[in-house]
Formats: sequence, C-alpha cells, structure tokens
Amino acid sequence: MERRLTAILAADVVGYSRLMGADEAGTLAHLKRLRAEVIERKITESRGRIVGSAGDSLLVEFASAVHAVQCAVEAQEGLAAHNANLPEDKRMTFRMGVNLGDVIVQDDTIYGDGVNIAARLEKLAEPGGVCIASNVYEQVKGKLDYAYNDLGSHQVHNIVEAVRAYRVSRAKPASLSSTRVALTLPEKPSIAVLPFDNMSGDPEQGYFADGMVEEIITALSRTRWLFVIARNSSFTYKGRAVDIKQVGRELGVRYVLEGSVRKARNRVRITGQLIDATTGAHLWADRFDGGLEDVFDLQEEVARSVVGAIAPKLEQAEIERAKRKPTEHLDAYDYYLRGIASLHQLTRESTANALKLFYKAIELDPEFASAYGMAAFCAVMRKANGWMADREQETVETERLALKAVDLGKDDAVALSLGGTALAFVVGDNNSGAAFIDRALALNPNLATTWLFSGWVRADLGDTETAVQHLATAIRMSPVDPLMFDMQNALAVAHLFAGRFEEASSWAERSLQEKPDFLGSLRYAAASYAHAGRAEEAQKVVSRILALNPGQRISNLADVMPTCRPADLALLVEGLRKAGLPE
Repeated sequence: MERRLTAILAADVVGYSRLMGADEAGTLAHLKRLRAEVIERKITESRGRIVGSAGDSLLVEFASAVHAVQCAVEAQEGLAAHNANLPEDKRMTFRMGVNLGDVIVQDDTIYGDGVNIAARLEKLAEPGGVCIASNVYEQVKGKLDYAYNDLGSHQVHNIVEAVRAYRVSRAKPASLSSTRVALTLPEKPSIAVLPFDNMSGDPEQGYFADGMVEEIITALSRTRWLFVIARNSSFTYKGRAVDIKQVGRELGVRYVLEGSVRKARNRVRITGQLIDATTGAHLWADRFDGGLEDVFDLQEEVARSVVGAIAPKLEQAEIERAKRKPTEHLDAYDYYLRGIASLHQLTRESTANALKLFYKAIELDPEFASAYGMAAFCAVMRKANGWMADREQETVETERLALKAVDLGKDDAVALSLGGTALAFVVGDNNSGAAFIDRALALNPNLATTWLFSGWVRADLGDTETAVQHLATAIRMSPVDPLMFDMQNALAVAHLFAGRFEEASSWAERSLQEKPDFLGSLRYAAASYAHAGRAEEAQKVVSRILALNPGQRISNLADVMPTCRPADLALLVEGLRKAGLPE
C-alpha cells in the first residue's frame, strides 16, 4: 500500500441538482466547457493531477500546498469572469477546499482522512470561494499575496477532531487602500455590522443571513449613543475576505461585528463576534440556536439578543478607553463614560464622584440628555443605599435633572428610561416614570437596562406579572450585565409582592451573590426569608444591614424605598419586623 503526503483540492458545483432539473443537457455541456477552458487549464499550469471526477465534483492532488491554493484562487477568478457575462440563473458557481494530508494511493486515485477533510472544507466554503485547512495556511502564509480570514474550528461529519478553517482570497492591491482618505473616528462609539457568512451549504439561504444583518443594523441604529454605518456601506464587503483593521480604517469605525449563519433542516445557528478594529482584540462572541418555524420572528429575536449582549460590551470597552485618556483632554462624552464607570463601583464615594462627572459633562454640553438622566439616576442609587444627606433638597434637584433629561431626550431611549426611573423611585411619580419608560421601549426595545427599569416600576405599581416578564427579557438580553444584581433583586421584589416568598428568596440570594453588601438586595432578602419562614437566615441578613447602616429602622424605611402601594409597603415592613429590624 503506497502512502504519500499531498495537497488535496476538492471542488463541486453549487446547486447542481437545481441546474440539472432546469436543463440537464445544457448543464452538462456548460460544466464540460468550464472544466476544459478554466479549471483543467489552471490545474495543468499548477502541476496538479486529477484523481477523481464524478458528476459535478472534482478531486485534484498537488505536490505543493502553494500550487494547490494558487490553482483554487485563480480558477475561481476565471470562473467569476466567465459568469459575469451570464444571467444569474445560468451561472455555474463552484466551492473549493484545500487540505494537506497523508493519503493512500491506489488504482490511480487517493483515499483517507486527508481527502475527506478536503471535501468537508469545500462544504464550508462560500459559493465562489476557497476554504483551506490550518495546516495549508501554515505552508502558504507569506508565500502568496492573498488575504486569509480565520473561520475558527468546525466539527465536521465523520472526522473525530475539529478542523480549523481559513477563507482565502486574493488580497486587494495596496494602491487602492493607500489612495483612500483616512476617516477620523467619531466621538461616539462607532460600529459596522458586516454581512454574515452563509454557512448553510445552500446559496439561497443568503437572504436569511442578509435579513439578520439588516435587523441588527436597524436595532443598533435606534441607540443614539452609537454611530452605526449604513447597510449599503457594510454590504460592499459581502463575499470578500476582509481584514478587520482595514475595514475599520475604510469605514472610520472603532468596532466591527461579524458572524455566520448555518441552517440545517428546520434549525438555524447564528454566531457573532465583536472586534475592536483598532487593535484586532475580540471583545465578545456568542451563538444563538433556534427553529425556523417563523423566520422573521427568529431574525428579530436574534437581533435583539445580539444587540442586548453587545451594547454593554461596547459601553465597557468605551469606558476602558476613556480611562486611558489624559484627564486634561477629556470632552463631554468621556466625562459621561467615566461617570458610568464610577457609578458601577456602588460605593458612597464613587456615586458622589459619578455625579460630579455627569455635571461636568452637562457643563460642556448643556444639551446632553443622557448625562442629565445619569445624574438623576445617581439619586436612585443614593436613596436605595441611604446616602442622602438632605432628602428634600436632593429630591427637588433630582426632579429637575429627570425632567430635563426627558425634555431634551424626547427621542433618546436612554435619557427617557433614566429620567423616568428617577421620577418614579426618588420623586415618587410612578405613573409618569412608567410612561417615560414605555416611550423609551417603543423607541428602542433593545436596551436591557430599560427593560430592567420597566420591571422595577411595574412591580411598584403592583403589576407583578408584567414586571417578571420584563425582567426576564432584561436578563436574556444581557446575561453578563454589570447590573445583573439589580435585575435579580427586582425579580425578588416582584415575587415578594406577588406572595411567592420562596421564589423571592431564591432571587434575593442570587442578587447577594453578585453584590453581597447592596442594601437594596439585603432589605428584600430579609423580608423574603422572614415571610418564607426562614427566620434564622432573615436575622443574619438584618445583622448585615445594621452593620452597613446602623441607623436603619422600620420607622425610616420609607426614606430609602420607592413609593410602594400601601399593601406592598405593609408586606415589606411586616417581613423586616419579623426578621428583627428595630422599630
């Protein structure tokens, strides 16, 4: 049995059955002509040898990986030039895959896993594209002036180990890039969403991938603090192997979202990754699985999930960037970002510092609606933790800030939701707060924090079932959110007010695992434990409350609580009294 190490190119026609069904004789004649005039000519030039040919498929071996890849890319270019003169329904498009493997030679052909992997790589390639294995990439990088895009590892049929794949195409001439004027990055976070790769093996599923990207672009565009590249510019990169840093330079954006869609039977898997185009660093990656019973509902659900997941990542990345800037060169938006970072630390000092930073942002930009909203939200955190020195004066100032936020931010979902929450929690106007938050959700249903604020206000208004639904949406949209402790605490409140004390206790425990010293969670945890008959745990929590805030009493509870319905406040007071909080 003869064995040898060889480079294997596998190729076949995309949608061959459809073409044969439409015109059997014409398709066979077209395939024969393409093979003779384009593909076999390139194989001969590259010193390859055809070792398999059945129907629309072709198997070729090369002594050199460089020759194999060069042959594949040049053949695809020749095929593209041929197709350019034909109507779309008459075009014949190939996929090609290249692997380097140890094969068995028998009866003038080759066998083994090396061949099988080449065939699997061909299935991973886009129509008109070339996909190579990582061992091929290691041999050809630096030897060919091509662009390579890492597609990650794939578990392919009948191959035990995952296969790492690269998409390859001819690199764009340097002269084209060098003549393009460099774009200045906007002050706001900037993002481009590239067309998602259709990995389904069916070019007709491209509409689904394109629709997914359009949904995401539309959803991101509703977020006023983002600069989003329009769909027409993003889609100029469709079908091209791209360098993310180059995309960032050409479009003038800091962040790029790319992904893929794979459909199999009635299921679909969408993967996405967020990249800092200035450094190439990966900031976030995730995948989403679903059924295709209703394609458009699935597109909307995934778009919402992607946007909900990446928005906090973008915000965190921008905060880190602002921290690295020299203080003397800060502008309004950077003060705003630093304020958010300070507020997330959740201490008395950090919250006071955050308020100063938001005031500084307002001073530099008096029309900055979200800065007014965040300044008002500082009072929410101060009240919840009992940090207000002059409650009456701070309430008046909070009302001013909140009303300014919702007035300037009539079409700004962030400003509306922050202002509405402050009006409800600090000022005591739950109905107005709920109305502003509802307007924010109508403007942009993709903000997890807005669903969180809506859950809080709904719970305080007694609509606990809607509160639970909205809070579950917030958690699903942003599963690693810095405010996760507050989402869990709000769920504890909703279940407590609904009389589901064990569920309330469970959510309160989760909240305290995230933020053990957050007084808001501690108060609801103590009441939930007491009503659930878990007296010992309730007493331990009260001891922790008094250690953090020795002046906390039943009598001054209203000072740190939102304006609850009388029945809900009575339930909370009863639970804390049972838990041992002094009168």
